[in-house]
Amino acid sequence: MDEGSGPPVVCVHGNPTWSFFFREVVKELTPVHRVVVPDHMGFGLSSRPADREFTFTLRSHVDNLEALLDELGLMENVTLVMHDWGGMFGMGVACRRPERISRLVVLNTAAFLMPPGKRLPFSLHFVKSVPVVPELLVRRFNLFARTAARVAVDRPMPAAVRRAYIDPYEGWRASLATLRSVQDIPLAPRDRAWETGAWIADNVGRFRDRPMLICWGQDDWVFDHAIFAEWLRRFPEAEYHTFPGAGHYVLEDAAGPVVAHIRAFLERTSAGAQ
Repeated sequence: MDEGSGPPVVCVHGNPTWSFFFREVVKELTPVHRVVVPDHMGFGLSSRPADREFTFTLRSHVDNLEALLDELGLMENVTLVMHDWGGMFGMGVACRRPERISRLVVLNTAAFLMPPGKRLPFSLHFVKSVPVVPELLVRRFNLFARTAARVAVDRPMPAAVRRAYIDPYEGWRASLATLRSVQDIPLAPRDRAWETGAWIADNVGRFRDRPMLICWGQDDWVFDHAIFAEWLRRFPEAEYHTFPGAGHYVLEDAAGPVVAHIRAFLERTSAGAQ
């Protein structure tokens, strides 16, 4: 989506969501902002390349997002709104070109490696590390998107909304990106995303001088309190709001208050946007 006009807001989704996740943000902000919401390669309504056609790596997704912002002429005063893998993708671009970023909105995401003591939940570790079986479950049965649509929220989503999260990934080829993104989670130096992830983690601190809003679903069992605490450790001046009764898909469980906080944050910080 590329809608509205005014100071640009770029929303960066994660896995296994797509631009649909930000629909309420788009609706609320387009009267006064240009809101750009891409679907990453292999996700949502984007094309479905095979492994031989695209490397589904952190670096490749960062490269794509940077190229898109260049093509759209978004060179300054960009506000990033990031969720899940979108934190790494968005901050990867931001760290390469910090002059184009004015403000940051963080929604249950990370832009650093695992904090000390934090472990990847068993189900994700299984998909990442075990050969053959997870590929069958994810790609033939779309198990990752189907499971996420139920366990990433505290309040069950309406059937039509749940289908909107599942349907784009039905089919062997359609679900490839969701599998590769889990397999790409950097846990150790041997992982292919480790070098890029470590570089982002080392450079994200340069944005301490930019306004930051953190809205956090407290019942997220993946991006949990340890990830949230790491954001506050790195950005002690950030404005933050937590939402009990909201899970990882915080914009499904708490769309109204989260979007209201985003709108108020943008209004309050507009004069200081770089």
